[in-house]
Amino acid sequence: MPGTSGISRRSLLAGSAAGTAAALLSTGTAEAAPRPRPGAKGGKKPNSAANAASYRAGYHFTVPDQWKNDPQRPVWIDGEYHYYYLYNADYFTGVVGTAWRLATTKDLVSFTDRGIAVPKDTTVNGDLWSGSVVVDTGNTAGFGAGAVVVIVTMSPGGGTDHQEQFLYYSTDGGLTFTNFGTDPVLPNPGVADFRDPKVIRDEDRGRWVMALAENDKVGFYHSDDLKSWTYANGFVHDGIGVLECPDLFRITADDGTVKWVLGVSANGKSSGLPNTYAYWTGSFDGSAFTADASAPQWLDHGWDWYAAVTFEKRDASGAVDPAARYALGWVNNWDYADTTPTIDCDGFNGTDSVVREIALTKASDGTYYLASQPVAGLDAHVSRTVNLGDVTVDGTKVLDYSGISYELTTEITWSQLIGAGVQLRRSPSGGRHIDAGIYGNYAFLNRRNTVNADTSGNWQESHTPFDPSAGTVKLRVLVDRTSVEMFVDDGRHVHTSQVFPYLLDTGLALFTIDGSAVFRNTVIREFSV
Repeated sequence: MPGTSGISRRSLLAGSAAGTAAALLSTGTAEAAPRPRPGAKGGKKPNSAANAASYRAGYHFTVPDQWKNDPQRPVWIDGEYHYYYLYNADYFTGVVGTAWRLATTKDLVSFTDRGIAVPKDTTVNGDLWSGSVVVDTGNTAGFGAGAVVVIVTMSPGGGTDHQEQFLYYSTDGGLTFTNFGTDPVLPNPGVADFRDPKVIRDEDRGRWVMALAENDKVGFYHSDDLKSWTYANGFVHDGIGVLECPDLFRITADDGTVKWVLGVSANGKSSGLPNTYAYWTGSFDGSAFTADASAPQWLDHGWDWYAAVTFEKRDASGAVDPAARYALGWVNNWDYADTTPTIDCDGFNGTDSVVREIALTKASDGTYYLASQPVAGLDAHVSRTVNLGDVTVDGTKVLDYSGISYELTTEITWSQLIGAGVQLRRSPSGGRHIDAGIYGNYAFLNRRNTVNADTSGNWQESHTPFDPSAGTVKLRVLVDRTSVEMFVDDGRHVHTSQVFPYLLDTGLALFTIDGSAVFRNTVIREFSV
């Protein structure tokens, strides 16, 4: 996936934002949150003087060092998930290009690093972009039953304007890969955007299907052997920018209806829409996708949940749940990808969201939507629980709690008010904080009053529709050192945003606006991973 909005992917991967942490680590008492300066592209190494303070997430996946961006769809191999992601080992030296690094996990919370699985620059085609992994149980490609096959975008010649699809394969369970020659398995037909292949097995028709990002179109292709591909059809949608990182899957809804879902990473901010994962429910006949409605829905409404992937939910035996999937995204944005204190403090740039379980739910109007909840595996990593019970609030109530990495759940009920919510990572005197809650007819996540990467000031508060007449809202908020994820009403809507609060900003408060409310069953959980 190349960069968007006029920013070069290759230039972003070339250098660091060394020096950002110096602005973020100040312990001054000024209440106006300072803005981190834009990342310097000089290939500077981390500032060792800043290493005394860490911004590495407490329970979110982070790259061990250097740089990560796009997640690649995890696959189940030998009783655990194999999670590949784009990784640049040369981020701090200014050398561009990504390889595929591997981490494995059984519970999708605790990960074991396995190092680089598919190196970059081992062929004339250069580095590796996004793609997908499949396990070829039927030996359709001829590499052996159970071979792990990667179909990946590369751009021969080192530029970004000639994108083609190449094949790598593994016979050791996905730990190391060999290139299948140097010719593309799907050559470029003469277009600028031709990337991010997502391959699934169409068991009904006994063949493979690829969804490919082609500017404002997702192209569909067929193959019997993963080596030769034939164009079948396309799905076109404009108005949400260049489409990237397509996704295609079948899922059973809570009422038993079977639907297909087509997803893309979209760039809708110019139209007042998110820059996250857009999706359509509909039908797929093996060649063409037909959407139930023309306008997409969004799996996340925040500013920082990009290049997201969904993947199969399996139990310990490996059985697939047809009524649920998992999802995770890269917590960053190409507009400010090099601006994070983790560069100076911890020597890396790359954090993911928590893995989420998604389920297709039928709404009261007969439409279907994907609801999200944090993965249940978090429950096994709880290190401390603070049960606050029911808390009555009229105005602002500062809680007797201090923390930088935790989960808060509550159900807010009221008879009459304008707004209510929580102030997260609150400064000692209350001037800096992140706000999450509801106001009038929308739910919101606001990072304006804390340090964050958006120097433009345009992407500070995200909104989703909310019906205040119900007099109640459920909030589940995941807070970590550089991110906040808010799940509203059992995951009907989710907001993810990157934040960089001072490490001394550890307070927590509840608030109401023009009325009182009861925050029921309020619980804080901390995690050890």
